[in-house]
Amino acid sequence: MSEQLSSRPVLRFAPSPTGLIHVGNARTALLNALLAKRDGGTFILRFDDTDTARSRPEYEQAIVEDLEWLGLRADQTFRQSARLALYQAAAEKLKAAGLLYPAYETEEELERKRRLQRARGLPPVYDRAALKLADDERQKLEAEGRKPHWRFRLAHRLVSWDDGVRGPQQVDTANLSDPVLVREDGSFLYTLPSVVDDLDMGITEVVRGEDHVTNTAVQIEIAEALGGVAPRFSHHNLLTLPSGEGLSKRLGHLSLRALREEGQEALAVAATAVLVGTSQALRPVESLDELAGLVDLAAISRAPARFDPEDVGPLTARTLHGLPYTAVCDRLAAAGSAGGAAFWEAVRGNLTRLDEARSWWALCNSPARGIIAPEDADFCSRAAEELPAEPWDDNTYGLWIAAVKASTGRKGKGLFHPLRLALTGRENGPELARLLPLMGRARVAARLKGEMG
Repeated sequence: MSEQLSSRPVLRFAPSPTGLIHVGNARTALLNALLAKRDGGTFILRFDDTDTARSRPEYEQAIVEDLEWLGLRADQTFRQSARLALYQAAAEKLKAAGLLYPAYETEEELERKRRLQRARGLPPVYDRAALKLADDERQKLEAEGRKPHWRFRLAHRLVSWDDGVRGPQQVDTANLSDPVLVREDGSFLYTLPSVVDDLDMGITEVVRGEDHVTNTAVQIEIAEALGGVAPRFSHHNLLTLPSGEGLSKRLGHLSLRALREEGQEALAVAATAVLVGTSQALRPVESLDELAGLVDLAAISRAPARFDPEDVGPLTARTLHGLPYTAVCDRLAAAGSAGGAAFWEAVRGNLTRLDEARSWWALCNSPARGIIAPEDADFCSRAAEELPAEPWDDNTYGLWIAAVKASTGRKGKGLFHPLRLALTGRENGPELARLLPLMGRARVAARLKGEMG
């Protein structure tokens, strides 16, 4: 491990490119990336793509795009498929130490053993029968065409660690089956590459779902067997649907891609993924830097975090209402809403999705005809006559309304409602005081006369 890496935190997100990542995966990615951001560390994206049958390059690309949509860019990116020589060397080291041994049972034979153990009221733990095979018995099995899978010999001891979320933890590995690290075809399962990479990359902390708690004891033993020191582990609660059902890449539950296509704000999705299931209230944030300051592993609940998709829409709206123009200017321009800061300040409080800004920009800058009831036609015409000369600013509306009120005697809803309908054709919307300068005198006058403007 380099001196540079050892002097600062190094965290990683290690997805399998076997499907679109969902908001539960994003929870893990965000916690790791934001802790690295907050503490001046390094965030590594590491693709667990050793399962060649299920890994797809298109999913890898989608994961990168979805993380970038959230605002997460990895400092370094690795693919485990390019690091097989490291894992093979580690396997050979464990074999030489007598800690990685060949086993020849088929899956059917192992399942039969597990059924018998359960029937006897025993835990379905591997009985290490392979360790009792004599050389001639192994040779006979191989002559029959059997190829071994390779199991790591656990020390059958109490493994303890201080979990960043759950506090002091301990697992007795005597209660676990010796894990298979290498398949019959020589390919590696998740565990060995993960440990080797964490050691080689100088990972200082692993933040991941609580479904990996039991794996932790195994990985600590493997790390120590390889002569290394395991990183600190923190296991957060898992996101579920309100029904309690777990999220699934395979089923497409709440994928980041789907949330983006719905028009949800990335910051709203990120805040929900990070804050739900903690002691902190769900709230909008203006930036990932602000969200990073809210990350507190100790505040994460031990209970499952129920993620309600209905919460994202309202938080998206609240997020938009608080965003400064600098945070959205490029997206507004790309959407054809180039009204500048004045336009954004005028409309943001009425948006539930950013793409709705386009219709307000069109209303301010494209020919349109409002709605004028017959009984309001004379009133609107007189209001047009009271329009002040340009240039207009934020004070224009107040001066104009005062003049219209004095000229027509109208007040309250009878004064304001017909003007809004005539100018926008809508019952509700942004303050007319802000819209008027954006529309301009000629357009406002034409609409008050019932003309296209």
